[in-house]
Amino acid sequence: MSEENSSGWKRILLKWSLAALLIGASLIVLFIASVYLGFWGALPNDKTLANISHSQSTRVFDQNNELIGKYYLFDRTSVKYEDLPEDLIQALVATEDSRFYEHKGIDYRSLLRVLVKTLIMGDRSAGGGSTISQQLAKNLFPREDHSKLGLVLSKIKEAITATRLEDIYSKDDILTLYLNTVSFPDNTFGIESASRKFYSKSTSSLTLQEAATLVGTLKATYTYNPRIHPDKSHQRRNVVLSQMVKYDYLHPDDYDLIKEESTPIKYAQGANQQETAAYFLEQVRLKARTLIEKQKKEDGSQYNLYSDGLKIYTTLDLGIQKKAEAALARHMPTIQKSFESNWGNQAPWKVDATFVQHVIRESQVFKNLQKEGLSEAEIMEQLQVKKNMTLFDWSKDKEGSFSSKDSLLYYAKMLNAGFLAMDPKTGGFRAWIGGVNHDYYKYDHVNQAKRQVGSTFKPFVYAAALESGVEPCDRVSGKTVTYTNFDNWTPSNGTDEYDDKYLSMQAALTKSINTIAVKMMEKAGVDRVMELAEEAGIESQLPRVPSLALGTASLTMKELAEAYGIFVNQGQGLTGYMIERIEDADGQVIYQHEFPESKDQVLSDYTYQVMQQLLMAVTQSGGTGSRLRWKYGLETDIAGKTGTTQSNRDGWFVGATPKLLTVSWVGADDSRLHFKDTQYGQGANSALPIFGLFYQSLISDPKYRSITQAKFPAPDEEVVSDLECEGVEEENFIQGLFNKEGKPKEKSFDQEDIQLDSTEVKEEEPEEDQGLFKRVRKLFKKKD
Repeated sequence: MSEENSSGWKRILLKWSLAALLIGASLIVLFIASVYLGFWGALPNDKTLANISHSQSTRVFDQNNELIGKYYLFDRTSVKYEDLPEDLIQALVATEDSRFYEHKGIDYRSLLRVLVKTLIMGDRSAGGGSTISQQLAKNLFPREDHSKLGLVLSKIKEAITATRLEDIYSKDDILTLYLNTVSFPDNTFGIESASRKFYSKSTSSLTLQEAATLVGTLKATYTYNPRIHPDKSHQRRNVVLSQMVKYDYLHPDDYDLIKEESTPIKYAQGANQQETAAYFLEQVRLKARTLIEKQKKEDGSQYNLYSDGLKIYTTLDLGIQKKAEAALARHMPTIQKSFESNWGNQAPWKVDATFVQHVIRESQVFKNLQKEGLSEAEIMEQLQVKKNMTLFDWSKDKEGSFSSKDSLLYYAKMLNAGFLAMDPKTGGFRAWIGGVNHDYYKYDHVNQAKRQVGSTFKPFVYAAALESGVEPCDRVSGKTVTYTNFDNWTPSNGTDEYDDKYLSMQAALTKSINTIAVKMMEKAGVDRVMELAEEAGIESQLPRVPSLALGTASLTMKELAEAYGIFVNQGQGLTGYMIERIEDADGQVIYQHEFPESKDQVLSDYTYQVMQQLLMAVTQSGGTGSRLRWKYGLETDIAGKTGTTQSNRDGWFVGATPKLLTVSWVGADDSRLHFKDTQYGQGANSALPIFGLFYQSLISDPKYRSITQAKFPAPDEEVVSDLECEGVEEENFIQGLFNKEGKPKEKSFDQEDIQLDSTEVKEEEPEEDQGLFKRVRKLFKKKD
């Protein structure tokens, strides 16, 4: 190629590069302009920002107008600028925003540095380039969208908001606002709360080292938590102090004198106890934020959940909530001890190297060290270094010397739990416990975790069978059956006690017989079972397999509770809700809950009444829920169903009374862990006691007599008559002679509809195959 042609190509390439650069820059400017103009969501206006310093907390009330909690920017623990030690201010500025007093909300030099180091040099340690003013904007208006686009939008919005804050407030005001709203370790918000939690003193009394320690935690509240990671906290404190030296806030000699000194904490007793209804308050916060987004003030601005003094009235009953929390806290130490004793020295977290490796490799701390470039051997070595830390325990938090590996395996073996109570007529939630401790476990098991529900699904199968024409006293054989076209699947009862017996519906559900549940689904048809469950309100995908009868479906606790509404709410499912209304600071209603149109009746009145009687029998003598009577002494009307999943991974109990519907669940978050023996892991032992203790407490409180003394309506005479039969019948010689079943009998679900051919749908067999004894008995029944 000639020199002239080469030069021409270079000019064309340069021209197109400049054009692309210009177009790109123009698009960026237009994008920023669109954010500024509110096309991606409204930005806080000057009036809203000016009112922040006079913000009022939003208060949350229960159904009896008792205060549950608050959402706020500033509360009683807020401090004024005069109360902030000079060392604290200097440590903050030196570490977080060295040119704080020079810029007007955006530090363009810092942004350029981050851009060059991060994008060009690939240095991720360059930081985010956010000023204190931008961080304040983030504190005041938390990010909602955590996608990549959402992050970009948030950054731009925070930059614009920061410049507006700088126009309204002085530098001293911004520092005060920031320190009162920023998050510190152990779910602490604001410098005064952090000071009192970690050093048992007010902010004004903080020493230089203490101030530097708290400022150091802002980079990563968990990693540099002085309670959990004292060594890392000390190293980070020294980074803060060295920054103070760098910007002439601290003399080098003074730094040399104190850099080796430790900064002991004085953790406030009781500081780590979770608040009442912590999981519920978080769910209300998320729901309320969505609801008020649709409302506007008279001036057209949006409501702020943290500063506008709103009043949120919820469906919760604080008394019921506290009793539920107390019951869960009383039971869990016992079941945890049983869980660990059940495994003994064979516990996976002790002897299973594969399990231990999985726990470690899947942990966030392992992944963080990987990102830092450490080899696996180096990571493993670091994870075994002992340090002072506090671990959650039911009796009293454990303080001592533990390694990160110790901590990971300790928490892996901890059982979790959930409890939900709702009004069976309205769907209002009366109690909501999403886990064992919100400070340590943020994951809400009520509406986030989907777990297999085990035998708690069987009532839907029985209801579908009733709707399909099966009579309550039609006896079904408990014999074990192998289904050849489903990998020779053989559902069993764990015992052969019922192999030579015929059971009525009530007896089978009361004793939760697996083989009969599957046969009931054969009679109803799996499609009808799925249809009924979906009509009841179950939205999760149900597996279209025979084992659905045994509860292999994975549902949330909330979903299961709402679906059980068909057994206590005249055959209609429930739609749960938690907020009755929201008022502004002047008492004007800005949101009012409206009940949806009543749902279709899923069950006939006959089936509804029969199922209610069947579920009440589960809690009576001989039923899987009978310990409510003999152990907890409960004598009131209670229907219920226990549930246990494969390998005892999950224990369930649904407890239903005329005025309260509850679900309790117990299990390990790590699905690889489960109870070794059903004796300990069954729902009757792991989950039912939470309800038992809870209802004991409720009965003893005269305030709740209207709930605990309520009675289920008496069933119709037809229902009573149809349930009057011997529950269990022994197979006699003639039945055995004329019944064609073998042991085990081989059957196969049709692959098209997962239902037996008509000649094998009935476990009792069609009449011509039933055997002489049963046909004669049925003739006499018809004559009666």
